[in-house]
Amino acid sequence: MAKEVIPVTPEERKEIHRAYRRMVNGVEPKMNEEDRTMVRKAYELAVKAHSKQRRKSGEPYIFHPIEVARICSKNIGLGPTAITSALLHDVVEDTDVTLEEIRDMFGMRVEKIVDGLTKLDGTYKAENMQAENFKKVLSTLVEDVRVSLIKIADRLHNMRTLGSMPRHKQLKISAETEFIYAPLSHRLGLYSIKTEFQDLCFKITKPNTYARIEKQLAETERERSIYIKKFIKPLKKVFDELGIPYRVFGRSKSINSINNKIKTKHVSFDEIYDIFAVRIVVDVPKEEEKGVCWKIYSLVTDVHKPIPERLKDWVTTPKSNGYESLHTTVIGPDGRFVEVQIRSERMDEIAERGFAAHWKYKGVKGASGKKGEKDVYEGFFESIRDVLESPNADALEFVSDVKTNLFQEEVYVYTPNGDMKVMPKGATALDFAFTIHTEVGVRAKAIMVNDKLVPMGHELRNGDQVRVQTHKNQKPTENWLKLVITGRAKSKIRTAIKEEEKKIAAYGREAVQRKFNQLKINGLDTNVDKITKFRKYPSHLNFYADIAADKIAINDVLKDFEVEGGLLVLKEAKKTTEVIAPERTLPSNKKGSKGKLLIAGENANQYDFQLANCCTPVQGDDIFGFLTTGAGVKIHRSACPNATNMMANYAYRIVKAEWAGGAESEFIVNIKITGIDDGPGVIEKITTAISSGLGINIRSFSISGDEGYFEGKIGLLVANKDQLNIAIKNLKDLENIMHIERDDIEL
Repeated sequence: MAKEVIPVTPEERKEIHRAYRRMVNGVEPKMNEEDRTMVRKAYELAVKAHSKQRRKSGEPYIFHPIEVARICSKNIGLGPTAITSALLHDVVEDTDVTLEEIRDMFGMRVEKIVDGLTKLDGTYKAENMQAENFKKVLSTLVEDVRVSLIKIADRLHNMRTLGSMPRHKQLKISAETEFIYAPLSHRLGLYSIKTEFQDLCFKITKPNTYARIEKQLAETERERSIYIKKFIKPLKKVFDELGIPYRVFGRSKSINSINNKIKTKHVSFDEIYDIFAVRIVVDVPKEEEKGVCWKIYSLVTDVHKPIPERLKDWVTTPKSNGYESLHTTVIGPDGRFVEVQIRSERMDEIAERGFAAHWKYKGVKGASGKKGEKDVYEGFFESIRDVLESPNADALEFVSDVKTNLFQEEVYVYTPNGDMKVMPKGATALDFAFTIHTEVGVRAKAIMVNDKLVPMGHELRNGDQVRVQTHKNQKPTENWLKLVITGRAKSKIRTAIKEEEKKIAAYGREAVQRKFNQLKINGLDTNVDKITKFRKYPSHLNFYADIAADKIAINDVLKDFEVEGGLLVLKEAKKTTEVIAPERTLPSNKKGSKGKLLIAGENANQYDFQLANCCTPVQGDDIFGFLTTGAGVKIHRSACPNATNMMANYAYRIVKAEWAGGAESEFIVNIKITGIDDGPGVIEKITTAISSGLGINIRSFSISGDEGYFEGKIGLLVANKDQLNIAIKNLKDLENIMHIERDDIEL
């Protein structure tokens, strides 16, 4: 976060030292004297370096690295080297301290971690610095995962203290967090941090909905606590008879998770019964864990009736991020569904602390638990290494490919020999071929799933057995990129295509060289550069490939040029007629909009802008501008389904936009309404509530229903968000209306 130059006061200095002592005293296991000295030295250097810097909130900046170090220790379980690096993570980027000084004082390990945490500076030239910095952090996963873990801790504290930042900065940082840091936390097994990330992002993007659910949780806390005690009481009696140390408790699900249930199930908060889960944690040796967990499951289902189809066994087959637990749903008192999670203390620590806790327990094997199988993280790191080794992957492409590996749901598929492969949900038969070996993937000719021939893009399901047939003459095509989702497969396909293009282009290059020799044209690269610029080819390779494939003829290309002194010169006629095509001018939705919309703090009439069709913003919506490559500025809602991707990948194109003044235009907004079809008159009730009751113009209306259920889509012409909200309230007040959405975003 940005800082201001204001010296630290004596009272603040005392509070800083107290924060440091709390952090050090909370480190488990306790550090030895050498480690304590190293951490202390890092703290003193950080205090001195950041002595005149403050965060946007006004507090001394040094509180931030201390808190990041505390998160690394308490929430992630990292040791002294990582704590030292966390304390120093901003000194190179924001102060005069150099990496050389870090190396001299703390050694090469700390220097490398701090270097990985330091953003690329302004001297590094790239179109998308945001993606380049993402790439730098993600690349370190295969070298020292502590860089990513400290970066996650850094982002968590920034998200917790985001309230002092301007609204548009909050949205940008939240989008980055949702796009990269939440799924990365999941993939590294940091369940509690991932959940907090999702809640914090939700709080920023949809503050009203967040506040409403938070209030409802607080209001029902006592009732929930009474029910959990009622549910647990009969269980404790049977658990006590086992004579095994255990903990059993209930915990509410995250606000973001509850909101997702409200949306997907189309129900109200009061109608969600699985707002909490009961967790049973047993303290037994590792070799007894599986048997004891199943014994606990048996006892739970003896007391409360189970729902068999909701049993999830991640004890026998752990998730690819190391997560182990038994999940089941039972019917508790009063007929309520209750989720029960059963695990050991070791499993619980790995579930909460992820990667660091995973390494604490030696001998953790792969997903199937077979001896000699790769570690649960090795496959993930290998996939990143594969993408890194792709010679033609730019930063944005790299981030996109790696992100596909940060999946949250998995499928388990098998080779003909019975070896299990863990794939992201949505992975295809062709994705599977590339997990076996690159050569198997690029030479895949036919793929059989469960002994049945399937298309290469066939989506795999749990338990599928896959057999790949190859042919030495098979070659990947651009279309293959549409048939895969994993970063490894995409990277290998791109590399194979590029190699094939180079082979083809070599023939085209020879043909061009022969023609140049005939015409006594000197300097192949210099003259081809003129051709590619004139023809707008992205590279010489593409031009040569088109020549080799007979898509263009060299004689036709040369008609636009003359040969002078052994060089190609563009003909005069072409010089005067060849101009850059003007950017397309778009209608700007400016009807009556003077003074209504500001872009970058200026009247929007100075810009070529449009209201985005994907989210149809109206006066009063929280909005931002996105600078397109040829269509001016598009105005989107902050809650737009595409906002996260735009802000996370193209932050340099985001411009501040805000409404100003009164509404002088009308906006079209589409809503979807579902409810119980109670017979004739449904349409009349809806139209009366909107049009007759409020005088709002209905631009479009469609409705369909079956078996007592209906779904309608309505296009309204409104002046602003307030008018829309009144219409929504009137509709919700109608009997048998169950759910209302605006462009797939809950209202």
